[in-house]
Order: sequence, then C-alpha cells, then structure tokens
Amino acid sequence: MKILKILTLALLFAGVFSSAAMAGWDPADEAHARVSVDSFRKNSGLSRFFESAYGFVVFPDVYKGGFMLLGGGRGKGYVYEQNNLVGRSMITQINVGPQLGGQSFSEIIFFKVKQDLDNFMEGNFELSAQVTAIMVTTGMATNTDYSNGVAVFILPKAGVMAEATVGGQKFSYKPY
Repeated sequence: MKILKILTLALLFAGVFSSAAMAGWDPADEAHARVSVDSFRKNSGLSRFFESAYGFVVFPDVYKGGFMLLGGGRGKGYVYEQNNLVGRSMITQINVGPQLGGQSFSEIIFFKVKQDLDNFMEGNFELSAQVTAIMVTTGMATNTDYSNGVAVFILPKAGVMAEATVGGQKFSYKPY
C-alpha cells in the first residue's frame, strides 16, 4: 500500500512538472487563447479590467493536484499587451500542507500599467500566498481592484480538492 502511494505521488509530480517544449508560433495556440479570453469576457464584472488593463496573461487550462502534504500545478498561458498576443507563459504552482484531490481551472492576471506587464515579461513575477484570486461566477459583478498593479481571477472547470496549504505561483515568459 505504501509503495502504491509513493508511485501515485511520483506520477502526479511527473505529470504536473513535465511539459512540452515551446517551439514557435502555432495558430491553434492563438485560437485556444481567444476562446479562453472570451470565456472571461462573458463575465460583465470583468469588463472594466479588459478596458483599463495595459495587458494580461490568460491560462486556459491549469491542472492542480495534491496528496498528503505536497501538491502542485502547471499550465500554459498566453500574454497580451494592449489586446495583442505577444508571447507565451508557463505557470508552476507549489503547495505545502494537508491536501487531497485534483482540479482544473482557468486563470487570468490583469496588469494595470506597462511597468507591471514589463516586470512579468522580465521574469520578475511571482504570486505568493498573500495574493488572493477571485473566483469568477456567471453574471458576477465585482468591486475588486488592482493590488500592487495586478488583479487575478480564476474560473473553475472540474475536479475536487480539499486543502489547507501555503504556496505560490511562479511564471515564465517567452515572446513570439
């Protein structure tokens, strides 16, 4: 039984932290990014962020899992500067604390001004446990504002996960 638990945990982390190489522009990437952006745009509460943000990064599919005291997540995203697709990003998430399960979600991070987006594109960007992501629900209105130049929203997709963890998210950026 103990070997099964160790094997399950090893497979979870292998799947979460392995990724395909990014090898140039793919038209399917742009289409996938547009579908995800449109999903977030359907929420009228976010329209002011789309109108006022200098840029944003959208992660259509972030997969997260945890077992016992360790967990993590991974996803591929698309970076927009003034509504133009300019690059790709990867999100890596590490969690420590009691947890069990798996889930998938979409995430969008809005950058208020050029300097905030430039900071992200230079690789100097992490979200810590202190940053709160607001869960998007259909028809939701939000009075949330930027915190340190960023606003983060998630759109749950599938899965169940119970956790009481501390962790953070690290991002990478590659221009097109």
